[in-house]
Amino acid sequence: MNISMTRIQAIFMKDYKEFSRNYAVSTMALLPLIMAFVYNQTGAHTISMYFLSINMAFSVVTTYIQCCLIAEEKEKNTLRSLMLSPASLGDILIGKSLFVFIVTSVIVATTIFIVGYKPSNLFIIAIALMLSAVFYIALGTLCGLFTKSIMEASIIVLPVMLIFSFGPLALALSSTNPIVKIAEWLPSSQLLVLAEALEKTYTTMDVIIPIATIIAWSLVTWIVAGFIYKKRMVD
Repeated sequence: MNISMTRIQAIFMKDYKEFSRNYAVSTMALLPLIMAFVYNQTGAHTISMYFLSINMAFSVVTTYIQCCLIAEEKEKNTLRSLMLSPASLGDILIGKSLFVFIVTSVIVATTIFIVGYKPSNLFIIAIALMLSAVFYIALGTLCGLFTKSIMEASIIVLPVMLIFSFGPLALALSSTNPIVKIAEWLPSSQLLVLAEALEKTYTTMDVIIPIATIIAWSLVTWIVAGFIYKKRMVD
């Protein structure tokens, strides 16, 4: 697969301009920061509350913005032109993901600062957060490929926001409802499980299992997104 930094940069700048012009999308980046401030003021300084804000930042910012940027391309009929351009699949996916990854990094870092979370092992948490960003970008890409407009994108990401933001809260019910235990394997839940393990005496498997789960979710989602993308090229 040929990767062109020039094409990636061009797609990156295009997304930046579209993001800065569309206030309905760009202002959503402020929502997790507002919620983080509210949570901080409640005085609930627990790992689960910290990661409720962090997971919300991933859902509301990463998935939503990525979905809307792709939906806007489709609404303006420019995604087809991009697909048929000399840019390779790698150029397009990296170019359209890079901007959202940077925005996500800034928002998540700011959210962590506002809620006052100080991880015991910053290096491992940083890796898990970056892998989570990759997953949520893939999820946003997949949602965007199924939409035709920003309005549709705003609706289709709502279940994603609810499931992945508040999924970890369902873990408290897993003892009484075995079906809810499935939520334990969501990337957002595994991120919380990892963070809680790092606060105690942890083993290697306590780190490997959550990270491997997030990677598996990312790979599957990107593979499906790539398949749907190629299918759209021949529709």
